[in-house]
Amino acid sequence: MPNEADHLEARGDKESKKKEEEERMQGAPEATLNERIRANSSSPHRGNTPQASPPRFVSVEELMETAEGVTNMALAHEIMVNQDFQVKPVVLPEGSLERQVKEIMHKAFWDCLEAQLKEEPQTYGHSIKLLSEIRETLLSFLLPGHGRLRSRIEEVLDLPLIQQQAENGALDIGKLSQFIVGMMGSLCAPCRDEDIRKLKEITDIVPLLKEIFSVLDLMKVDMANFALTSIRPHLMQQSVEYERSKFQGFLEKHRNALDYTEKWLEDTLRCMRERGPCAPSSGPPSLSPVNVHNHAYLRLLTWSHASDPFPETVLMDQVRFQEMHREEERLVMLSSVLLIVYTTTGEAISGLPGLMEKLKDIVSAIFADMHAASFNAPEALATVGEKLCVELSECLSRHGYSPFTAVRRSALTGQISAIIQPDNSVRQLMESRLQNYLLASLESSQHKNPPSLPGGLAPVGREVMELAVRFSRLINFNKLVFSPFYQKILQKLLAPGESPSTGT
Repeated sequence: MPNEADHLEARGDKESKKKEEEERMQGAPEATLNERIRANSSSPHRGNTPQASPPRFVSVEELMETAEGVTNMALAHEIMVNQDFQVKPVVLPEGSLERQVKEIMHKAFWDCLEAQLKEEPQTYGHSIKLLSEIRETLLSFLLPGHGRLRSRIEEVLDLPLIQQQAENGALDIGKLSQFIVGMMGSLCAPCRDEDIRKLKEITDIVPLLKEIFSVLDLMKVDMANFALTSIRPHLMQQSVEYERSKFQGFLEKHRNALDYTEKWLEDTLRCMRERGPCAPSSGPPSLSPVNVHNHAYLRLLTWSHASDPFPETVLMDQVRFQEMHREEERLVMLSSVLLIVYTTTGEAISGLPGLMEKLKDIVSAIFADMHAASFNAPEALATVGEKLCVELSECLSRHGYSPFTAVRRSALTGQISAIIQPDNSVRQLMESRLQNYLLASLESSQHKNPPSLPGGLAPVGREVMELAVRFSRLINFNKLVFSPFYQKILQKLLAPGESPSTGT
């Protein structure tokens, strides 16, 4: 929108810009880290031990500077790890003060412009400023190879010439607006073609200029997203260095900023030594830094978010780990049901074309909302058992086998319903195999050779491999950024001689 109106509203919405920036990111996690800064919580290692020196008071300026640094780091991180990240137009909340101020200022500007164009003789002060802003916006859309378009825009929207025409009463704003709309049509993304078509139907000058600015704002967002897509492959190294330097600066101001990370790695090492649940492998786990680190990442998928603070170095990805945990649970339930079906029914259904996918679709549809508050797991599993028995009975009859007896139906539905128990042997088996696969995917990512799929996971193989790719990409990027910090912690935790190397 016009600069004048924007300038008048700037003071009204200046404080909301950072908030709007954060809302563009899905579930921006830097707020959690900012809360930790404000709380200035004590280290998990300190307990109630008296401190030797009094607590350091943080000034408002230091707090704001740190919060801004965390926000910028989180935004850079989101661009790198979220392949679907896009800049979105700012939509102010209905009835908010910022929105009211903006609407009032813009209405005043456009009313003033309309009044100038109705004067006799017409005055073009506001119009020329609008044309100047449109000219600069169109030029900003051009790439280095758009020499002819640049020359054409500079020729038609020649501001000194337009000023002379206005002084002599020869300025034709309608003709210039048609040129602008045509040029926008040449530069816009295909998704804006309908907007351009609507612009061409507007005949009144003021409504046309108003809509031109609205579409230009959308084109700016399109251009920003295009630029992000284009440069993302080249941003990896710069993003790693940027995040690392930002976190280093944060660590220098807050010496306890790695306490939860140290506790996370320390607890993982203790669990591996005790052969606890964090070591899903059947054999004794290696206590090398790499293996300890990978097992620590695996623990994040089953983290107790309500009771245990998330490690600082992965805090910006907490929501992603929660999403992957939900997907892991869904795949465990799905693969457990299918494994029970095939072990119970036997060779009669093995190899029947399309049956596996049909059974999988039935179970997936019922488990689609398994993490919703209204989801009733016992009822869902009972429904799964009933539907699968009907489908299997019909399939067996079609292929000449004897249909399900009441005893077999009862055995199948009973085993499926038993999956709800956390200590169910089938469920534990599939959970262990899935976690081992994720762990193997971290180990094999260094060699670019994907691990082989464990038995029982074949029906959900595609989903398992997609989850492993997401998991590995997130972990590998985290290692690139925070490897110097991890190395120091692991070197301190692992006694000399327990590992031949210290790299992570």
